[in-house]
Amino acid sequence: MDMATRGLVVGATVVMLSTVTIIGAGIHLKGQAFFQESPKELVDEVWQIIDKNYVDAAFNQVDWRAVRTEFLDRSYESPEVAYDAIREMLEKLDDPYTRFMDPDEFRSMQIDTSGELTGVGIQLSQDPETEELIVISPIEETPAFDAGIQSQDVITKIDGQSTEGMDINEAVNLIRGRVGTEVVLTIRRGERELEFPITRARIEIHPVRHSRKDDLPGGVGYIRLTQFSQLATDEMRAAIQELESEGIDGFILDLRSNPGGLLQASIEIARMWFDEGDIVSTVNRQGVAEVQRANGRAITDKPLVVLIDGGSASASEILSGALRDNDRAVLVGTTSFGKGLVQSVRPVGNGAGLAVTIARYLTPNGIDIDKEGIPPDVEQEISEEVREEMRMDRTMIGTERDPQYVRALEILQEKVAAANGEETTSSVPASVR
Repeated sequence: MDMATRGLVVGATVVMLSTVTIIGAGIHLKGQAFFQESPKELVDEVWQIIDKNYVDAAFNQVDWRAVRTEFLDRSYESPEVAYDAIREMLEKLDDPYTRFMDPDEFRSMQIDTSGELTGVGIQLSQDPETEELIVISPIEETPAFDAGIQSQDVITKIDGQSTEGMDINEAVNLIRGRVGTEVVLTIRRGERELEFPITRARIEIHPVRHSRKDDLPGGVGYIRLTQFSQLATDEMRAAIQELESEGIDGFILDLRSNPGGLLQASIEIARMWFDEGDIVSTVNRQGVAEVQRANGRAITDKPLVVLIDGGSASASEILSGALRDNDRAVLVGTTSFGKGLVQSVRPVGNGAGLAVTIARYLTPNGIDIDKEGIPPDVEQEISEEVREEMRMDRTMIGTERDPQYVRALEILQEKVAAANGEETTSSVPASVR
């Protein structure tokens, strides 16, 4: 996509995280931090973590040591005052992914990665130039999705309060709230301004849906992955194994509007599709790369087509990039979101948390997709009218009424024919056959 954006997941939480690295909502949870009694010590603890680990050694051209002096010269009469100061300090990095979470926010984040969300269910981003708040995508079967929120919607007001100049964390705090309460989001969609009352909820999300379809003579294994939570790995493995046992000809993996999640989940799922090759490399500020590779435990080698769009972000892009660069799959759809940063999350103080951008990731071919996204091998747009129809009737997704699925099916048929040694007139680019 052309617009450079940065994003957070908004439920009653902001990003998804647990005990492993998350990408793009992407994180690595460190060991238990030493409890600091003094609010000032908490401020310094956060400063020290940033100083040692932040991906940008220039700290956004900020004199980071002078920042420490400035904030330690203040007095803090309560933890809440220190929390506000820490957020002010982190704003100097101009990185919405590096952020402080008070104890309630940190607990919410840990709940999210278990596969349970509380809130409205959107991934929110902020344009670095205009500072507009932009929806990356709503998560399916959440209040935001059901209300009609769409990818690329610009949030202009929250409960009537203008978001102009609003920090993304402030926006998240306004959208977050108790289950059963309502938040009204005013959004700009093209030239229109729309208002959406949304009731916050607690939702258990199963990230994998799968079915056998008879759209090819031997059957198609259709798998839709909506997020990379802790449940995703086991559910994906079970889906592939069940479909394999039914003797299908090939697979369509649908990653559209998947905002990302746990890095380790994307790595483990990639390993289910190919035996050899790199999956992803992460590069820290010292330029040290850590490479994750396949481990010879693929579940299937059947032909595979992957569906992506502008809502496919972070961990979705890692998986897509790995499958593409290893010539394992053809990507169909539109260019993905473009988030290539890694955050580490750790406890600090008395139950609070800190997310720090510690690295950027590269696809196996060494491509940095941050702010650029991954272009599909075969582009297939979808009209606004059809998109709205699919939102209102989710049974359309992955059927003959879904133009991107239909195109993926055409590509898969060609790949199956090629795998069987059959003659076919291919519409797949030669470089990805």
